[in-house]
Order: sequence, then structure tokens, then C-alpha cells
Amino acid sequence: MQHFLKLVLGIGFACDLATSAFAHAFLDHATPGVGETVQGAPSELELHFTQDLVPAFSGVSLKAEGGQAVPVGKPSFGPANTLHARIGHALKPGTYVVNWHVVSVDTHHTQGSYKFTVAP
Repeated sequence: MQHFLKLVLGIGFACDLATSAFAHAFLDHATPGVGETVQGAPSELELHFTQDLVPAFSGVSLKAEGGQAVPVGKPSFGPANTLHARIGHALKPGTYVVNWHVVSVDTHHTQGSYKFTVAP
């Protein structure tokens, strides 16, 4: 009986860990895509997450290859798990870094970054 109880408790603990691991909003896909080389400058960043977001605590920034900030507009959200941000001006050829931070509706904070390249 004691062995059975330990097994049940162990399975319950593993399930709790698995549920906690999926209780965060992670980047699912983006436009421009992660690591993608695009022809022509994109006018907008569009990031799709695995959970709905809390707009007041979520945002995005963009930097050029040398670390200079590139202006982006205030993010808009919709559908609830998608963040949109207009890029302030046409991007020159080069590599750019998108930095994002979000809070999911279950109040968990995640952040990350990815690169994309604008072809010459």
C-alpha cells in the first residue's frame, strides 16, 4: 500500500510540473519569421503566442544589427494571443533583433528574442 501511495503522489507531482510548464505564453510563430530572410522591408511585426496575453504588461522592441533601437508603434492585440507592432520606418538591409516580453492571462511572465534579416 505504501508503494502504491508513493506512486500516486509521484504521478500527481509530475502532472503538476507538466501543467506548470505549459502555463506560460511562448512564441509560437512570427512574421517576419524566426531566422527568416525577407525580401523587402516588413511594415509590421506580428507575433503569435501559445496563450492569450494581458496587453497592459506585454510589449515588443526592435534593434538593428549594431544595437540601435528601431522605432515601433504601440502594440495592438488581436486575436487575444497575437501582438502586432507597426515598424516606424522602412528597414535597411541587415539583421534585426526582436525582443518581446508578455504576461499570459494566467499571470505568468515570459520573454525572448529572435533575429530576422532583410535581404539587400
